[in-house]
Amino acid sequence: MQQSLHELHARQGIRDTLSDYAAGIDLRDWPRYRACFTEEVDIDFETFSGSPGQRIAADDWVAGVKMGLTGFQSTQHLISNHRIAVEGDEASCVANVQAQHYLPNDDVADLYTLGGYYEDRLVRDAESWKIRACRLTVTWTRGDRSLFDRAVKRLADTDPAS
Repeated sequence: MQQSLHELHARQGIRDTLSDYAAGIDLRDWPRYRACFTEEVDIDFETFSGSPGQRIAADDWVAGVKMGLTGFQSTQHLISNHRIAVEGDEASCVANVQAQHYLPNDDVADLYTLGGYYEDRLVRDAESWKIRACRLTVTWTRGDRSLFDRAVKRLADTDPAS
């Protein structure tokens, strides 16, 4: 019984971390988003970016995400169907994701949506579960991908300090 409660607690903590990951981005709460990661994180978004995975300082990863997404009027990241395996203070989680990116404009498509799944490796620290590796596999997209370039330009135009 104790083992079952321990595992249930771990699984909920992992779901909380992934919820904070999505909410941190969508609410532009960058400290909340940063708190989801270990100091260094292996990031592999090659199916989205075309660039191979890399180990990166979490602060640098968060700064890049902030730069790439803050220019959108809004985003919505839905993470669901968590398949979690816990082994002591380490875990893996595969979860579906659907991410929408909204940028109003009458002349060009204003919504870019992608679907796929995350494969995360997590570790437990004294306070919570942290993502130490994250791979995004994009399985479908809809919309105009150039919205990302427009969002970065929009941010630069409205916030010259960015």
